[in-house]
Amino acid sequence: MATLATFFRKGDAIAIAIAASRRQSVRVQAEDPFLLRALPNDGIYFYAKRVDNSRIVRQADPAARGECWAAMGAAAVLLVLGASIITPHVGTVLAGYKIEALKQERQSLLNEKRELDVKEAGLLSPGRLNDLARVRNLGSPAADQVIHLDAPGLDGNFARIETPDNSVAPANPGVSTR
Repeated sequence: MATLATFFRKGDAIAIAIAASRRQSVRVQAEDPFLLRALPNDGIYFYAKRVDNSRIVRQADPAARGECWAAMGAAAVLLVLGASIITPHVGTVLAGYKIEALKQERQSLLNEKRELDVKEAGLLSPGRLNDLARVRNLGSPAADQVIHLDAPGLDGNFARIETPDNSVAPANPGVSTR
C-alpha cells in the first residue's frame, strides 16, 4: 500500500520513477485503448471494527463547567452590548415615524380648520343672516328698544332691573313683577 509519505522518500522515489518508466514503455505496446484508468486510491481498503461503548461511563470534567459558564457570560455580555448599540437607532427610527405621523395629523387638522373657517364665514355672512331674519319675521329694533351700555346715564350698573311699562300686559299672568 502506497501513501504520500512513502512516495516522497528519496530512495523510493527513484525506484518508483524507474519502475514507472519501464511499465509505461511496456504498457504502451500492450495497452487496450478501451480500458479505463484505475481510480485514485484504488488500492486502499478501509475496515470498520465494531466497538461496544455501552459500558463506558462519562466522567464529569470540572474545567468544562467553568468554560460553559464563561461562554454563557460572554454571550450575555455580547447580547447586552449589541442591544445597547441597536436600541438608540431603533428609538430614533420610531421617533421619526412618530414625528411623521404628527406632521400628517397637524396637516389634516389645518385642513379641517380651513374648511371650518370657510363654513363659519358662510354661516355668518350678512346676506345669509338677512335671509334668516326675513324667514323668521325678524326686523330692525325700534329706537326705544335699544339700550346703549356706554350711555352717560348708566353708572356702571349694567345688570339693573327696570320696571316694565304698565301698559304692556305681563307674559305670565300668574307671576308678579315687583
